[in-house]
Amino acid sequence: MAKGIVDELRNQNVRFVRLAFCDIFGQLKNISIGLSSLERAMEKGVGLNAASIRGFLNIEDSDILLFPDPQSMAILPWRPDDGKVARFYCSIRHQDGRPFEGDVRTMLKDYEKSLKDAGTDLHARTECEFYLFKRDADGNPTDIPMDRASYLEASPIDRGEDIRREICITMEQMGITYIASHHEKGPGQNEIRFSPAPLLDAADHLVTFKDIVKNTADRMGLFASFLPKPLFGENGSGLAISLSVEGAKAGDRKNLAMQMAGGVLRRIEEMMIFLNPIANSYERIGTFDAPSIVNYSRGNESSLIKAHPEAARIKLRSADPSCNPYLACLLLAGAAMEGIRDKVNPDEYNTGRELPDTMNDAIKSAQDSKFVRTMIPDTLFEKFLQAKRDDWLESSLSGDPMLKAKNMEFPVT
Repeated sequence: MAKGIVDELRNQNVRFVRLAFCDIFGQLKNISIGLSSLERAMEKGVGLNAASIRGFLNIEDSDILLFPDPQSMAILPWRPDDGKVARFYCSIRHQDGRPFEGDVRTMLKDYEKSLKDAGTDLHARTECEFYLFKRDADGNPTDIPMDRASYLEASPIDRGEDIRREICITMEQMGITYIASHHEKGPGQNEIRFSPAPLLDAADHLVTFKDIVKNTADRMGLFASFLPKPLFGENGSGLAISLSVEGAKAGDRKNLAMQMAGGVLRRIEEMMIFLNPIANSYERIGTFDAPSIVNYSRGNESSLIKAHPEAARIKLRSADPSCNPYLACLLLAGAAMEGIRDKVNPDEYNTGRELPDTMNDAIKSAQDSKFVRTMIPDTLFEKFLQAKRDDWLESSLSGDPMLKAKNMEFPVT
């Protein structure tokens, strides 16, 4: 199998291979190898030092191995045709073959398989918002939006039309389908709505999409930000996530949708730090149309959860693009399936209580969660929460909710 993949890539003029994975916070990492090394990488893995990656720290066995997933292979369209680059997402293992505790992609892959083995085909659909900013004369990002257009504006007022076109073409070249793209409510803000896909594919697509957007923006002299609240006083960027049970019988769809809604409502506070993981996330919650109340409806788009009984589908609106897509899909799917298992009535949790409005409150809501601990390893759980406590302390001591955001993604000049 490995040799066949290598031969196929060689015929496509591929010379370099990017082995990609996400850390526990959803940040994309990668290491490059030559095509001649791919067969060995698929059989024996490629080593790296996990102790140098935040969230992978202080593990006793810091030498881990990346194993390319053949099904995730894609050619990077923005790299030169002369010596193309292929990308693989990877599973991560210890040297002795044990799964690595921080390998969130494999956790979602295994969970999806367990659902399918039990006869459930759960799909996800995302709607991701982002901002495009200008760069200064030295190429550094600024906080000046690329346009002053508003919701669904047309060109030439909407100056993002061409870049969205390039983004969507690149998505299609990489096998990612979408429903629509448009200008959002904020100046320089855009949205892409994805087509439904199996859980792992949906998470992979979102990680790839963010990579596409950042690279496309860079080539066009712009800076793309996926921060939840890059501009105070303007609309924040959300990540709506829909879950649907595919192939459900018509008579079962209403109950499935209601029970999934109930399961997510029951666990939403416990999951929130994983869906809204940075201090800047809480500058968005409760502002403009970002939900802050635990509720659901069948038709109100401003609710936390919108249920679609006719399609066995629910849509959660509180998450944001700074989350780890694999953890977000894993926990939401787990809560939804728990709702189906326990036949949870969403009206019991449709209380109108407020979501945690600070990062610290979200951490406290998660730290005693038995549900989250059933979904992810204790090691990952503890390291994630400790990192979030450190982030909260740094942000609160500075008095600047944008601090970590500036350091990580948005160096305002």
